[in-house]
Amino acid sequence: MTQRPEPLSLIALTGFLGAGKTTLINAWVKDEAFSDTVVIINEFGEIAIDHQLVETATDDMVLLPSGCVCCMVRGDLSSALVDLLRRRDNQRIAPFRRVIIETTGLADPGPVVGAVMRHPYLSLRFPDIAVVTVVDAVNAGATLANSPENVRQIAAADAIIVTKTDLLADESAHDALQARLADINPLAAILDAQRGQATAAQVLDAIAAAPRPAKRRLPPTDRESPPEANHGVRSFTLTSEQPVRASQLDLFLELLQASRGEDLLRVKGLVQLDQEPERPLVIHVAQHVIHPPRLLDHWPDTDHSTRLVFIVRNIDPSFIANLWDAFDGAGEIAQR
Repeated sequence: MTQRPEPLSLIALTGFLGAGKTTLINAWVKDEAFSDTVVIINEFGEIAIDHQLVETATDDMVLLPSGCVCCMVRGDLSSALVDLLRRRDNQRIAPFRRVIIETTGLADPGPVVGAVMRHPYLSLRFPDIAVVTVVDAVNAGATLANSPENVRQIAAADAIIVTKTDLLADESAHDALQARLADINPLAAILDAQRGQATAAQVLDAIAAAPRPAKRRLPPTDRESPPEANHGVRSFTLTSEQPVRASQLDLFLELLQASRGEDLLRVKGLVQLDQEPERPLVIHVAQHVIHPPRLLDHWPDTDHSTRLVFIVRNIDPSFIANLWDAFDGAGEIAQR
């Protein structure tokens, strides 16, 4: 019997132009925590690794001192990932365990994640996909006001790394930015690079926890943020005390995606199924991509109710509540 290849993780590193992605990657590739990592940059990348090179693996791939491999993609990303896996499996390069893809400053990470999730082979090799978004603290206000791409990057994140906070006017400006980011994405861990919170190990810890809502309570949603402040992006929580059948849940998600998939930036949380009431089902949706749901062994606390956090663009919470009620009849919405 052919042995199934071990699962690998993939990280999409995004952030607006000048946010500091290059600086972070330059630090990470020197860190032993990333010794089993491949970093993919595009052909216009400016990562300063020349002085660190030890061995050239191929014309477009270099091996760094930490054991981290860096390569450049000039064509289709899916083809590049398949080629990387082939080299790994044929022992032509070290057996890496994760891949980091640095996207361009204007890129929506959704298509990157979707390309992997929809690929019949890559989705098997990379079942664990995370998004890390870098935010420039100094320019965040103007960027968020003028660039809906940046709002989508933040909304899609499992972890947000804030850079240049040492250049902010005072602590109140720092707190206001933290609150603004939490308004856009209450699910993401927020790390401050200037306060030493964005080392390779800390980032890996943050994204390892992010896809597992059972490890932490979902955030409170007792205040509302004007949607126009974030280009129509808002967050809210749907809760339900009544177990739902798996077929009902599937139909709810299918109809929601069919009608508003492009604006369904994130859905994450726990669902109580009537078939398995003692085991919560973890749901994670990003636009048109539904990550494979999985049952946990037990609930994280005494609250066994369904609780789903939605991050959406220009969707009224009542639309989702009414759609849920059509199947379950007991959903409640709490808005941020």
